[in-house]
Amino acid sequence: MEYEMYNEIMEQPISLKRTIESEKEHLEQISEEYSKFDKIYLIGCGSSISTCYTIKDAIKTISTIDIDVQTGYEFVDNQYLEKDSNVGVILTSQSGETSDTLSALRKAKENNIKTVAITNEKDSSMAKEADEAVITLGGTELAIIGTKTYVTQLFALYLIFFKMVKSERAEHVLEQLYTVPDLIEELIKSTEEKSKKIAEENKDVDLFYCMGSGLNFGLAYKLAMTMFMEGSLKHACPIYSGEFRHGLIERVEEGVTVVFLRSGDQPDEVTDRAIKFCENLRVNNIVFDLQEYSDIDPLLTPFVLIIPLEWFIYHLSIFNGEDPGSTRHIGKIRY
Repeated sequence: MEYEMYNEIMEQPISLKRTIESEKEHLEQISEEYSKFDKIYLIGCGSSISTCYTIKDAIKTISTIDIDVQTGYEFVDNQYLEKDSNVGVILTSQSGETSDTLSALRKAKENNIKTVAITNEKDSSMAKEADEAVITLGGTELAIIGTKTYVTQLFALYLIFFKMVKSERAEHVLEQLYTVPDLIEELIKSTEEKSKKIAEENKDVDLFYCMGSGLNFGLAYKLAMTMFMEGSLKHACPIYSGEFRHGLIERVEEGVTVVFLRSGDQPDEVTDRAIKFCENLRVNNIVFDLQEYSDIDPLLTPFVLIIPLEWFIYHLSIFNGEDPGSTRHIGKIRY
């Protein structure tokens, strides 16, 4: 049986290609405009905020662009704004109706602050109310995990922010960014069986710690919050690798499971130390390593690792008798 998540995994390359064709020039124009702001707020929830974390951590390694990532309600309830200030807000949402993100948009508008919405739904409230809307052409997602939404939103943010940075590294990343749709198409075909095997080996695990450093923390957050917990109904906790020795180190022991996300570049030194420590304790380490899948620039790691992770979650859910795209409570909660 093929679940909705299966179809949405398969549709990621074409969703990216359509979004690039439709929005490339628009994204470049937004990049030029937002490069003049003193500060940029990135707002999202769930899977969408994970893309915000990722681009913030990617950009801060090569530039001094001031990016602040917040959830919708955090921005609404706890962020002081000055009217007409030289800041911009970018909001991310699959549906364009996420209540907390929509409230953040309206607060920004009340203070005459420039807003851009990145959403899959052109007729949504966010698309209509924002000053500008980037429409990611993945179509409405039925599976809760958000596959097409993730890669298209992430692409849009990478193009906006890496276009702002005038360096050889940024230009190199942008060149490789346009190869991502074809790379994802290849990874969809080549990574399923290995991920399915990992899922079968770990089908009885109930708690997963998800760890990454730098830009991989955003992906670790998505993996824990919206893939394990929403998709396969497993308990999970995202942890920045630098915090391993400040808590988790006291809980790891034989039988504990930790999923490591690794790029293989210099910022992964702290991740590598954690992996080695856990190996010595016979922790159940699961390592998703960029170097096993591609030689692309490490700053693009999330575009690569997301595919084997999606297959892992898809089959883990099925091995546990769950539909990887269904929900238990989310559709019932409105607050």
